[in-house]
Amino acid sequence: MQQFKALVVDKTEKDFTLNLKDITLDDLPEGEVVVKVVYSSINYKDGLASIPNGNIVRSYPFVPGIDLAGVVVSSADSRFTEGDKVIATSYEIGVSHFGGYSEFARIPADWIVPLPDGITLKEAMVYGTAGFTAALSIQQLENAGLTPEKGTVLVTGATGGVGSLAVAMLAKRGYHIAASTGKESEHEFLRNIGAKEILSREEVYNGKIKALDKQLWAAAVDPVGGESLAAILSKISYGGSVAVSGLTGGTAVPTAVFPFILRAVNLLGIDSVNCPMEVRKPLWTRMATDLKPENLLEDIQKEITLEELPEALETILKGQARGRMIVKIGKE
Repeated sequence: MQQFKALVVDKTEKDFTLNLKDITLDDLPEGEVVVKVVYSSINYKDGLASIPNGNIVRSYPFVPGIDLAGVVVSSADSRFTEGDKVIATSYEIGVSHFGGYSEFARIPADWIVPLPDGITLKEAMVYGTAGFTAALSIQQLENAGLTPEKGTVLVTGATGGVGSLAVAMLAKRGYHIAASTGKESEHEFLRNIGAKEILSREEVYNGKIKALDKQLWAAAVDPVGGESLAAILSKISYGGSVAVSGLTGGTAVPTAVFPFILRAVNLLGIDSVNCPMEVRKPLWTRMATDLKPENLLEDIQKEITLEELPEALETILKGQARGRMIVKIGKE
């Protein structure tokens, strides 16, 4: 039986391991479609899956990787045939279902998106879950009335995966972007991908939260959450919105009701995991067209190999990653 490489995490009462191993198709979970993985990517959730107390992986041994893009090898579902190029992100992939850090993956057909015209498999993984989350944030903000004429859009955590892609996508759409980061060394990077203003974290949240503060931004893309989200809400202009997709800043948001009832501010929750296919597929098409940054492959991504994954996963957990790291796994 053909063997192939996969990054496998395993945990027992006494030990935790993270190693490249040889596995076979019989080791893969159930699903209608077998995909030869060409690219995967690295997300913070993948970093958590690589440590013993990350609370992401539900059973061991396990293959992490919440994103993958590749070519269909075989399919028991009529929607897909051998040779089709596909994307699979979110749902249970990389959490309870073996993920993308493997030369082959078996995925339920209902979790798969055909690769849209206009992007390559590599570009799809520069996006990955982070890019999809950024795109969904922008789409929800625009559905709530945001246009470039409304004013500046704040992006927090701007050097991370969601933040950097949100900056680049918003720039493609013609928005004036204020990018917030705690990394002074990355200001040039943020300007290169489209930020017009660079703000320190303290300029967004200085440790004090007012019920209502000066109106500074028309909207915000916030993958951080926590107390800084409460401060942002107090500074959103009348009728503006905040799209929140993360909790690296904490889960408690000590806001008053005033931004919502006196300034008609909207707090939009962004869920990229269980987002339905009737939203997911058209949004991937937008990511291949009007949301696609000109510099998607130039400035935002770093490519690594399967062998380099363990070190890269440590990097993202330490908060030292810039933009997106993608993993080259196989050939088309």
